[in-house]
Amino acid sequence: MGSPWKPLLLLSVISGLSDFAVAVRPVAAVLRRKPDISSSLLSSWPRSQHRHDHGRGLVTPDWPASFSNHHLSTLSLLSSQEEYRSQEREEFGPVFVQEPHDAVFALDSEEKKVMMSCEARGNPVPVYSWFINGTVVETENRYSLIDGNLIITNASETADYGRYQCKAENSYGTVLSRDALLQFAYLGSFSGRTRGGVSVREGQGVVLMCTPPPHSPEIMYSWVFNEFPSFVAEDSRRFISQATGNLYVSKVQPSDVGSYICLVKNTVTNARVLSPPTPLTLRTDGLMGEYEPKIEVHFPLSVPAARGVTVRLECFALGNPVPTITWRKMNGNIPKKARLRKSQAVLEIPNVQLEDSGTYECKAENPRGVTAFKGHILVYTFPQWISTINDSQLDSGDQLHWECKATGKPRPTYRWLRNGEPLTPQSRVEMVNGELIIQKVQQADSGMYQCVAENKYGAIYCSAELKILASPPVFSPNPVRLIATLGKDMLLGCRPRASPKPRVTWRRGDRRIQPSRRIMLLRNNTLRIINSTRSDEGNYVCRAENQFGSAEMTAMLWVKEAMRVDLSPSRVEVTVGESVVLSCRVSHDPSLEVGFQWLLNQQPLNFQQEGGHFEYTQTQSSTVDLMIRSILLKHAGKYGCRAQTSADTVFAEAEVLVRGPPGPPGVVIVEEIKDTTATLSWSGGVDNHSPISSYNLQARSPFSLGWQTLRTDPEPVTGDMESAMAVELNPWVDYEFRVVASNAIGTGDPSAPSRGVRTKEAVPSVVPANVSGGNGRRHELVISWEPVSEEFQNGEGFGYIVAFRANGTRGWKEKMVTSADSTMYKYRDETFPPLTPFEVKVGVYNNKGDGPFSGVVTVYSAEGEPREAPSEVKASSISSSEIKVTWRPPNPGPGRPRGYEVSYRMDSEQEESGNRKKTAGNETSMVLTGLEGNSVYVITVRGFNSIGQGPASSASTAKTKKDPPVQPPANLVWIQEGTNVSLNWDPVKSKDNESDVIGYKVLLSQEGRVHNQVMRTITPSVALSLPEGGTYIIEVRALSEGGEGAISSQVRVLTSSGVRVKSGQCSVHSLLPWGLTWPWTLALLLSVPLVPSASW
Repeated sequence: MGSPWKPLLLLSVISGLSDFAVAVRPVAAVLRRKPDISSSLLSSWPRSQHRHDHGRGLVTPDWPASFSNHHLSTLSLLSSQEEYRSQEREEFGPVFVQEPHDAVFALDSEEKKVMMSCEARGNPVPVYSWFINGTVVETENRYSLIDGNLIITNASETADYGRYQCKAENSYGTVLSRDALLQFAYLGSFSGRTRGGVSVREGQGVVLMCTPPPHSPEIMYSWVFNEFPSFVAEDSRRFISQATGNLYVSKVQPSDVGSYICLVKNTVTNARVLSPPTPLTLRTDGLMGEYEPKIEVHFPLSVPAARGVTVRLECFALGNPVPTITWRKMNGNIPKKARLRKSQAVLEIPNVQLEDSGTYECKAENPRGVTAFKGHILVYTFPQWISTINDSQLDSGDQLHWECKATGKPRPTYRWLRNGEPLTPQSRVEMVNGELIIQKVQQADSGMYQCVAENKYGAIYCSAELKILASPPVFSPNPVRLIATLGKDMLLGCRPRASPKPRVTWRRGDRRIQPSRRIMLLRNNTLRIINSTRSDEGNYVCRAENQFGSAEMTAMLWVKEAMRVDLSPSRVEVTVGESVVLSCRVSHDPSLEVGFQWLLNQQPLNFQQEGGHFEYTQTQSSTVDLMIRSILLKHAGKYGCRAQTSADTVFAEAEVLVRGPPGPPGVVIVEEIKDTTATLSWSGGVDNHSPISSYNLQARSPFSLGWQTLRTDPEPVTGDMESAMAVELNPWVDYEFRVVASNAIGTGDPSAPSRGVRTKEAVPSVVPANVSGGNGRRHELVISWEPVSEEFQNGEGFGYIVAFRANGTRGWKEKMVTSADSTMYKYRDETFPPLTPFEVKVGVYNNKGDGPFSGVVTVYSAEGEPREAPSEVKASSISSSEIKVTWRPPNPGPGRPRGYEVSYRMDSEQEESGNRKKTAGNETSMVLTGLEGNSVYVITVRGFNSIGQGPASSASTAKTKKDPPVQPPANLVWIQEGTNVSLNWDPVKSKDNESDVIGYKVLLSQEGRVHNQVMRTITPSVALSLPEGGTYIIEVRALSEGGEGAISSQVRVLTSSGVRVKSGQCSVHSLLPWGLTWPWTLALLLSVPLVPSASW
């Protein structure tokens, strides 16, 4: 512990016991029940902040914000080395950094050593010893110490099981750690004896006993049916108790016959063992009749549980029929967080709390009867600290008063230890309910004290050191130099460090100072001089004395002229955006330096945070200026200038008033609301030193774009008014209102919005716009309009009144349209002919009454669908898949077509299986595509419009041409001379069912480009001239009346510089198939070197 690098080493290697075992070998791997939350960093932390133990009653120290409780960097430790060394120089008693934890050691572990951790800091370095079950552990043979850690070699349950406690001591005292339980994990083997079989009747209940081998700690049970890994599945009929390990079958069935093996697993070591099999057979002497439930496994009568754990209650019954299990809590409800498992045979309560305590009942029921069991859950809590004790330093003869408090259930009791030994009441010592009082402390009372709070479930420790001081007086600093101000009072302090408190006297020169009207000795030994004068200058000596010695302190006093300050101007008014300068001038003793500080409303000015508005300038040694640039409203207030020397401090204030736009008015209240008006009132806001000249009233609604200024009555609203009426509002609209004030400087911020209100309903006044119509079916009159916005509907029950009459008639027909969103009305009358003119108008209404009508417009009735068929329909074949159709439109008149539909089908097909195609507009021709070659098609044409279709024309027929040749041009051969290419191919011969070839189409494209050049020829050859520098692709198709034939293979021609043929040279290329005769191939190869095609 003496090395300052010890905390760094421990932090880097002890993140958990397993890591420590790697660094300090050989040490056993220990399975922890709880994480180690102690940190070696505490050894570099002030001892007064972590005196308490870090157990269940952990009190977390106040860590700085830059630290983490669990992950502290090595750099943070290095930066604190100086602080650590200074603390190491201070001597103090031991303080635990790490205490032992409950642990479980696996006996089958390869490492046969156990480590119980313990570490304390102190100066001098603490010495450690250990106890097991209250007996001192002798560190020899199997026990050894590494620092404070206890190492147990060849640990065994019989010798080493128990509770361990660590003791740390140095010359200042002794402390005991909390105790920690060391357990051993193991799992024995089942007895090898053969188990007898169990024979029961069908329908009878049975219990198969597991009888587990010796083990520690808890184990888990499961059962294997016949052979591994076929496990018994638990359901309402079968249950495996994790308390007894037995398998319970409430009603045996033939499928249950077989061999059963109990499998147990150690929860710590994960070791598993299997029992000998238990055969289950059925008796042949009949079936078991029905019988009432019998609870075979249940939870204890009393179930103690620590707060926060999961409580598991088991309840299972045998019976025929299979019983149903239900649960309830007596005098209360089962917690909502509770879960029922294993067909309700298990009740689990996670994170159990004090309020979950109580009596619980499980009930088993079948048609033959009911049985129940009751048990009580008792939730307890470990002690936890509420308040602990802290280190104390007292003078001899003072009184010590410590108090520690803890919570827990049952309520904790308290006991006290001094240097690890029980403290008993004496004449000077009193202990009551966690309080310790020692009267007139003595040097013998010094040492380490511990308060222990405990109940039946655990104990927690907190510790503190008591030091009894005994020292002669010491002054620091000494001497003291003081400067007083002429005419003002002066205090000369005398505060020596001493124990016990010393006797104090003052003298000036050789004469002892006697109190007078001007010179007073205060209770704290301070000398007070009233109304200082020049004659008070000189040396003053304070003498302190106790039984251990004496000391003197000299105070040298000078008296200087008082300082005066002038701040100008003392009051100034400026407008927002202007600038102002405040000047602070002082007069003072020239031998003293003066410092200045500016304040605003008693708070120091922060020049960096004010956005450049404030500038500090010192024009002379005794004069400073404060310039406020582009002043804002928030800069108004009282500015203070504080001047200070080593003798005196003076202060002066100036008031700066800032004129600006008004502040927001107060709360806006809607006094009265009508259909188009609202009476508003408000309270005036601050005028910012410029009278308010006017107010603007604003409103917003769901239909407005933000806030809109309102017309008012009266208008304008002057600055002395706090009420006005908003006019020209829309009825039946939700509004919010606000008020904005203005003065000579400008317009201020708006008030907060008023509460939302809705204006009253009124008769609608806005008529529909763009009334028109037309189209529709024959004998229909279609009337359309733009709907009225909800903003102008003025009330509920809004709708439209559609009025119309034929031209030349007198009476109006009126129809009600009740939907506010409607945009159309259709009227049908078989008596009026197409395109009859009507006078039309549309009005509005709501629950308040009828509103106005729109202006009268003329709307024509529908003209109807086309009445005549197109004429002169002609069809002619273009190719094997295309036919062009032309026609003449019908004569003008009602029912004009808006387009045409062409129907076509093969002559051999039924009419209903034909196809239809429509024109985009009033075109009078169409090309039909995708047709079958060499086939006759029947074609008709009819007109259509928005009303419907007209009659079909007379049928016309046309026959498509034969299909183009399927065989592509073959045997392409080309000769390249420079950029000139001569290309030849075999002629294409048509078959009987194909169109005759009438020529060829040659397609030329440059590789990487989309654009194609097309040439036509009637012979099977072509001459091409290609530009230099590129790769060109050539393809050939046959042309026929039926269209274009199949495309040939690609020819790739290179004209780039790398393969250019010199003048006078040529190259011959071909796409001949490999099956050509050898002489022809040889002739080609001998002509010139070939440039092979990429397709090869």
